[in-house]
Amino acid sequence: MLGLKPIKLLPARERVASALRKAIISKQIAEGSVLTLEATAKELGVSATPVREAFQILARDGLLELNQGKGAVVLGINETTLREHYQVRAALESYAAVLCCRKDVDLSAIENCLKAARETLEANDSDSYANYNQSFHYEIWTAAGNEKMKTMLSELWNGLSMGIKSTVTEYAQNSQEEHEAIFEAIKRRDSLAASQEMNRHILRSLDDVLTRYQ
Repeated sequence: MLGLKPIKLLPARERVASALRKAIISKQIAEGSVLTLEATAKELGVSATPVREAFQILARDGLLELNQGKGAVVLGINETTLREHYQVRAALESYAAVLCCRKDVDLSAIENCLKAARETLEANDSDSYANYNQSFHYEIWTAAGNEKMKTMLSELWNGLSMGIKSTVTEYAQNSQEEHEAIFEAIKRRDSLAASQEMNRHILRSLDDVLTRYQ
């Protein structure tokens, strides 16, 4: 027994928004595609409510255009849109890491996620890494203690930002190494290093995803 606690994942609407955002960014869902509540809910295995709420999140982001019925149209996405998205994420996540460096912040949940992810990779189970990746970031947002920031980051989440030439295993290993560096900085309560490591981590993800647009 490892003594690890169950990992926490995003609420349903944010998970749906993340899945759709990732599919749009990776061009799995093409510009002009029409998404319906029913079909999307069935494919993702959820009810219509979180899908409707996710559509609204992505419409605010400019990724979807809601129609008067029950669906949405996928809008175009380009390098500028992607850069803006990741720049906002980098700024918010870097500051969340800074807030975690306060002496009174409990880091046990973040460390739990890191250990679970490490065990997963050591067992050559890279396909399960996405949940641990999400949970690591989520626990940092939670530990930061700013609910507004946590909500904003939850709605910006887009999952693994894999490049066109990356394998799941390569991406997971790189991501885990960066997570280890982020946590070590937070554990030392080194706010400058934590901010820099997180910023580097998010912008590296941007570089990876941009390979799909070059």
